[in-house]
Amino acid sequence: MISTKKVNNYIQMMIDDLRQSQHTDGSWRFCFEGGPMTDAFMIILLRSLQVNDDELIRKLSERILTLQSVDGIWKLYEDEKEGNLTATVQAYTALLYSGFYKKTDPILIRAETYILSNGGLSNVHFMTKWFLAVNGLYPWPKLFRFPLSYLLLPASSPFSMYEMSSYARIHFMPMILAMNKRYIHSPPTNIDISHLYASKPKSIDWLSFSDSERMNPGHIRNMIRGFLSFPAYYHTLGEKAAEKYMLQRIEKDGTLFSYASATFFMIYALLALGYKEKSAQIQQAISGLKSLLYEDEKITTLENSTSTVWDTALLSYSLQKANVPSEDPMIKRASTYLLSRQHTKKADWRIHNPEAKAGGWGFSNINTNHPDNDDTAAALRAITQPSMSDSMYFEAWNKGSSWLISMQNRDGGFGAFERNVNNPIFASIPLENAKDAATDPSTADLTGRVLEYFGNFAGLTKNHPAVKAAVSWLENHQEKNGSWYGRWGVCYIYGTWAAITGLKAAGLSNSHPAIMKAVKWLLKIQHEDGGFGESCRSCEVKTYLPLGFSTPSQTAWALDALLCVLDKNDVSIQKGISRLMQPFDERSNTYPTGIGLPKQFYIRYPGYNKIFPLLALSHYRNQKRENL
Repeated sequence: MISTKKVNNYIQMMIDDLRQSQHTDGSWRFCFEGGPMTDAFMIILLRSLQVNDDELIRKLSERILTLQSVDGIWKLYEDEKEGNLTATVQAYTALLYSGFYKKTDPILIRAETYILSNGGLSNVHFMTKWFLAVNGLYPWPKLFRFPLSYLLLPASSPFSMYEMSSYARIHFMPMILAMNKRYIHSPPTNIDISHLYASKPKSIDWLSFSDSERMNPGHIRNMIRGFLSFPAYYHTLGEKAAEKYMLQRIEKDGTLFSYASATFFMIYALLALGYKEKSAQIQQAISGLKSLLYEDEKITTLENSTSTVWDTALLSYSLQKANVPSEDPMIKRASTYLLSRQHTKKADWRIHNPEAKAGGWGFSNINTNHPDNDDTAAALRAITQPSMSDSMYFEAWNKGSSWLISMQNRDGGFGAFERNVNNPIFASIPLENAKDAATDPSTADLTGRVLEYFGNFAGLTKNHPAVKAAVSWLENHQEKNGSWYGRWGVCYIYGTWAAITGLKAAGLSNSHPAIMKAVKWLLKIQHEDGGFGESCRSCEVKTYLPLGFSTPSQTAWALDALLCVLDKNDVSIQKGISRLMQPFDERSNTYPTGIGLPKQFYIRYPGYNKIFPLLALSHYRNQKRENL
């Protein structure tokens, strides 16, 4: 049995550390770290626009090199055995653009060999093809043009752009603008990567018809022909609509939706529309990108978005579960920060939810356009206690709770950003990751976490219609082995943790078949050392694949779920808690456990190694008192 004193001391050590790292505005800021994509695109953009910030370019280049494996390729996670072709092309091209490396350098020769042996440029992800094409490094498809008259369809149409997920839509707009114009921003004269073609590029290389569920290409062509038959006037209007859509969603720092990736695409789209490099919009966008740079003594990298609201909300909640009172200055500062980041305007989510009033929270520090259900639930957990004694917080809590419940999908579950955006036509378009990104369906992680908030913080019982519908959705989407798939974290451990904690908060008993089956699965995958670890590859093949070592966040998720059901004296709990309080090596601490886009973008959250172990340890210590 682990001594209470040892657990208390460990928790106190974590609290003291977090107290020291809190910023004066009340937030915590950890790096939202991805693979080489954002750093690579930033280097290419700066050189392309002749923004010769050599110091920054050198630092970003050095960071890209730290990600190269010993065999000369780039991977997005350690056990990606075959490497990642797209990431390797991104890194290779950026290092050439940097001006600090040549094709004849050994580090690039090894990468070239890998690229050619894996199909060359024709096999990279279409978003990277677009970025290469707009810089004159890959041919635009000769025959394909997207009919911008499509954008004039009313929002009520089942085929309108608002049936596409908001995060796909915000990238899609600038991409089609530049692609339709076949825009090329001339690269530096010495940059040429045509030697990386393993075969002659074809227009079809931009599309993916590999999956049986993909939409029939003939059907797509017929739809496009229909829109192309519209008079030219409508296409001009569509182009104006796309331009307006982007400009209206620029954050005050100059970024588009606070995403670096969307901002890159927007810059080239504006250039394609005739904006000058020195125009206010483009200069502000470059400045906004630079504001997303994260730098400490170990790393300089461009975050695709900051995770400040997310990290701060989760940490404030975890600290309160660790018995730090809401009156503590640390919690008061965090609550003040979160209150200042609550959204006040109706954004794109209003299209499918017109009656609701604003009140959600977004992911990043600067976000005012793109609230989501997960961040909203996290912020609401964090301000629940302050709201009990302060009318200002209660009003914010009430607005947020009302907005959150209004975002429930008609199937009973919850998606990320919008309501009822799950048209199968968009999930089947012939582009990589369409099924993962083109729609915003209900997912187990979002549904479970929102349900946990409703049950444990908003006082909604299992008889409430919204709770009943969410429970039913989770019951109907459990995997045969007892797990649930998580969309935004890696992966089945993440989804199962969210589902169990949500179902328990809704009032389901330990003997409920779904709970019993899920617990049995978690116990089955526990490592011998007491921890848990799951490969990023799980989300690529859509089945659980174990990792050969334990990670702090995945161990904490599994333990937190088990603590909802099992007694703290259970052997599996004792082993897990013991492992959680032992040091994790660099490999375990840096393995990505967040998902942006399967096969393309995984996220290392340093904050997760603090947030979730603290939460699990606090639930362990408090189990009797909380009756969990």
